[in-house]
Amino acid sequence: MGTVAENIEMIRARIRGAAERSHRDPDSVRLVAVSKHQSVEAIREAMGAGQTMFGENYLQEAEEKIAALGQGLIWHCIGHLQSNKARIAAEIFDCIETLDRLKLAKALETRLAELGKTMPVLVQVNVGGEAQKAGVAPKEAGQLCRDLQQFPHLRLQGLMTMPPFAEDPEESRGYFRQLRLLGEELTSQGLLGLHGKVELSMGMSGDFEVAIEEGATLVRVGTALFGERNQAV
Repeated sequence: MGTVAENIEMIRARIRGAAERSHRDPDSVRLVAVSKHQSVEAIREAMGAGQTMFGENYLQEAEEKIAALGQGLIWHCIGHLQSNKARIAAEIFDCIETLDRLKLAKALETRLAELGKTMPVLVQVNVGGEAQKAGVAPKEAGQLCRDLQQFPHLRLQGLMTMPPFAEDPEESRGYFRQLRLLGEELTSQGLLGLHGKVELSMGMSGDFEVAIEEGATLVRVGTALFGERNQAV
């Protein structure tokens, strides 16, 4: 395993290769560095390599890192978010990728209105139908997207998913394709694409190249970038 800077360069090269294989502009894919359980020093090393977008799962950990690192970074919430934590999330994050229910949307909207802030959000879709994972069922995603239109401080920008775990990244391809097709369907219905290009957040360390080939615009990479996670920060 190389340094964080070396790993970022390697991941960027793999992103470019996957995009070019699928006849896409490499600049259409952005890297979200998953910094859960990583130290502030490791994040600073990533920043030194030009990385500005980071994904965090836990509010307290994210709060501490954001306070330590200051302005100029983009922070995505990529973990399950409880409605009673929405006020803090609205304050500290720049994007919520895991919006999956109306109650959470209402809580976010209330706090964002108080702050005078608009926030990009993605609807999390449980493409694998796994009971242990959050996310709206694919057949219910359209209704949630419709419901979100009533909230002026939420900018619905696309969809996010985490497919069932598989050792072989090819086993995830069908799930990524399913999300892309769902995104295309919702766009055709006028439910997505109202705030610029449609974002598809899918693909992690083990399968992000397949995700890009299937249309990912955001890939969430942690282990391949930082190495194995530390349990303390």
